Amino acid sequence: MATRELTNIAEKVERGERLSFEDGIRLFESHDLISVGAMANLVRERINGDITYYNVNRHMNYTNVCISDCAFCGFYKRVRDPEAYEWSVEECIEIARKAYQEGARELHIVGGLHPRLQFDYYSELLSQLKRNFPDMHLKAFTMVELDHLTRICRMTDEEVIDGLIEAGMDSCPGGGAEIFREPTRSRICAHKTSGERWIELAEKVHRRGIHTNATMLYGHIESYEDRIDHLIRLRELQDRTSGFMCFIPLAFHPENTDLAHLPGPSGIDSLKTIAVSRLMLDNIPHIKAYWVMLGKHIAQVALRFGADDLDGTINHGGSLMESYLADGHRNFLTSGEIEEMIRGAGRAAVERDTLYNPVNRRKEETPQRRDLHVIQTKNVADTSDTALG
Repeated sequence: MATRELTNIAEKVERGERLSFEDGIRLFESHDLISVGAMANLVRERINGDITYYNVNRHMNYTNVCISDCAFCGFYKRVRDPEAYEWSVEECIEIARKAYQEGARELHIVGGLHPRLQFDYYSELLSQLKRNFPDMHLKAFTMVELDHLTRICRMTDEEVIDGLIEAGMDSCPGGGAEIFREPTRSRICAHKTSGERWIELAEKVHRRGIHTNATMLYGHIESYEDRIDHLIRLRELQDRTSGFMCFIPLAFHPENTDLAHLPGPSGIDSLKTIAVSRLMLDNIPHIKAYWVMLGKHIAQVALRFGADDLDGTINHGGSLMESYLADGHRNFLTSGEIEEMIRGAGRAAVERDTLYNPVNRRKEETPQRRDLHVIQTKNVADTSDTALG
């Protein structure tokens, strides 16, 4: 039972009413983590039942060269840095080939804002990947990368978006959102796409029939007001377009960044952020507990605090994932290990594709994947329908 300070909010949640900005602040300020989590769990089960999704995917970070200098980033390098890299299309194809042979059917393609790569690099990368792996879903390029292409290539938004779709872009990841609200955004990423521009491009992508994810970077210098403002802006855009599939709260890791003096978020803060996200984002079907940044233990508990997705087996290409590892260990899990995490939380494990359609993959098709039990229920079909918006 919720404490007195949360009673009115709990009643709203029971009735399925939308929470206000003030409600969100009260949830973050509350020390009653169990009640906040219970409310989020109620909404999570109302939308997705006991199902927890994961996918078999590969992250491909095609370059770490970036003209931006975000204070929270430990990944970017300048062009002349000895550790800078940029992969050719051919190198990316070979990385994708290995991932495909290992069972991946999604490529998550993001990189730095390279000052020299032109549009033909991006379009050829997508078209060659599609030509070689026609059933591989290409989740490619954040709104920040799209904005960068409009400026560096002197193209309109529509030319960039339509050109990438024609080349093979199937959906977009949700990175680069960070924190929308000023002045916080300028303090952590002064030379990056503004929050308003991120929203503008996401809406244009959605209007073209392309689904995206959305993120929020938390646990640095932002306030609770910053967080709730961010969530409400996403909720308002989702009201207009229904284009977001999933929201991913990203835990800030201060090591090797300009904000290394900060402690980063606690486990309690991470669980509360996931729970409040589920409660505020009543129109986004999925909330992800990104195990790479949360660590496996917190991510598992998050499945009882509003999250219904753990992301995937990952296997990175490039070093971006290495800069985010929460526990200093390897940056991939087998499907069996992910399913074990899910079942340990009392949830039903379902392998999904990028659009949250269940995948029923026979064991013999991917012999390296162990202990695979894809659970098919009526709720699976119901949930996958809502994910398509």
